[in-house]
Amino acid sequence: MNVMKALQIDKVTINFGAGKDQQRLEKGMQLIKMITGKNPVKTITQARIPGWGLRPGLPVGLKLTLRGKEAQDVVKRLLEARENRLKPSCVDNNGNISFGLSEYIDIPGVRYDPKIGVIGLQASITLTRPGYRVMRRKLKATSIGKGHRVNKEEATEFMKEHFGVEFVQ
Repeated sequence: MNVMKALQIDKVTINFGAGKDQQRLEKGMQLIKMITGKNPVKTITQARIPGWGLRPGLPVGLKLTLRGKEAQDVVKRLLEARENRLKPSCVDNNGNISFGLSEYIDIPGVRYDPKIGVIGLQASITLTRPGYRVMRRKLKATSIGKGHRVNKEEATEFMKEHFGVEFVQ
């Protein structure tokens, strides 16, 4: 097999949405720190939505990006919480995998904390191939050819092979 065609995990993004509830945001911050050992970044709203009570500059969520070995370890734990089962709709046409967890206590190694309560989070896994850097580099950025992009079938095969994921309806 061509080494330039081998898939790899580029990054894992963990997201938590709290809306305008600041106490829920603090609980989410504790949760993400408990799962990964790292502090997440607050996401700030840009728009004013009076019906939801949002205004520009208000923190409404959290995100954390992991790469390398840390990303693979977290993916294994998050998939175990889902019993290594995902829906085919969790994979998009660009090979990205996104899924949610309704309760964090399903994650191995994470214990229930009464201060946090029962809350969930979302995870997104981005797959790439070697050579994707040419698309993102600062000097002489170039597009990636259609044959080098990750598609849905390749992403599902990668997840089955490397993490034992079963895709069920």
